[in-house]
Amino acid sequence: MAKIDSASPWPGHWVGRTAAATAVLLSLGLAGCTSSEPPAAPETPATTGTTAPTATAEPAADAKPSLGGEVITDSFGNPDFYVTVAGDTLATVAEVYGFSEAKVAGFNELQPGTPLAPGTRLRLLPAGPGVGAMGAATEDPNGIPTSYTVVPEDTLAGITYRFNLTNDQLAEANKVPYVHEVGNIYFVEPGRTIALQKNPVDSRSGTGDAVWNSWDRGVFYTTVDGDSFDSVGYQFRVGTDELLQYNPSLVENVPIPAGTKLRLIPGELAVDGARGTFTADTDGVPLTYTTVPGDTEDGISVRFGVTGLYDANRDTTETVPVWYQYVDGVSGELLPGQTISLSLDQPINKPAA
Repeated sequence: MAKIDSASPWPGHWVGRTAAATAVLLSLGLAGCTSSEPPAAPETPATTGTTAPTATAEPAADAKPSLGGEVITDSFGNPDFYVTVAGDTLATVAEVYGFSEAKVAGFNELQPGTPLAPGTRLRLLPAGPGVGAMGAATEDPNGIPTSYTVVPEDTLAGITYRFNLTNDQLAEANKVPYVHEVGNIYFVEPGRTIALQKNPVDSRSGTGDAVWNSWDRGVFYTTVDGDSFDSVGYQFRVGTDELLQYNPSLVENVPIPAGTKLRLIPGELAVDGARGTFTADTDGVPLTYTTVPGDTEDGISVRFGVTGLYDANRDTTETVPVWYQYVDGVSGELLPGQTISLSLDQPINKPAA
């Protein structure tokens, strides 16, 4: 795994060789669940309303009822609790939020058909540990889960299911691009405590100018009033420790002045597995890189925010996946002295020798 010279809490999270697996993983762990195990086909809350009928039209047979009670949501807007009003039933609440009545009843240790008194606070997510997420969690005063400590045999699907999150929301809460890490173990490593929610950020934040590379990874961002380490971190999936490392002029717990141009990837900073030189365009976006001894695909991917190094360096003869050569194909260590592309827009398609 590639590591930046000074400590980083999320080493190697932009690993080019694992990009293909990411798309699969991001489809797991959708909100909506049962009290014992992740569902085979996640149920998702209904979010669309029905159009008011004309004077001569009949109401749609499958039109969903509406609810008038308070909804308590998490930091991502996922509904975690509902407070009933007169006339609400378990069946109605379940239908509105896309669950079976039995499932909502199970979340709340009730029997299907149990009458609901006004002011009943109903859970819309599991009440405790379940298959794939058996560890301890912390909650805020409203009962919203805020952090979770991983235990053996946990799974991503189990964790996201238990806490009513998607994989992408879990990644955002932890300021990383994906929940997929090297070996697919980071978010299920026993003993690790992971964030389940975002901290509040200023509504003015996030509107500054950004420079992106061809992999849709932010390379630079110019701050506006209201920006903070958290707002930048959630938007560009980069941790506070990393921002401090990439931008030595910043000071933790001190507001970032508006108009500050932040580096969002190591770039100029050498990392383990990527200590060579590179070229960049007029915006500072890296274009090519020249390898030195000890360089690896993973290290280069981390340093330059690349999610599929091979995609920019495919062999035009199609006899091998990429044209560049390895010292060790298992570790991904590359032969020194090769200039390779860092951009999908400007690939180097060099036929194999």
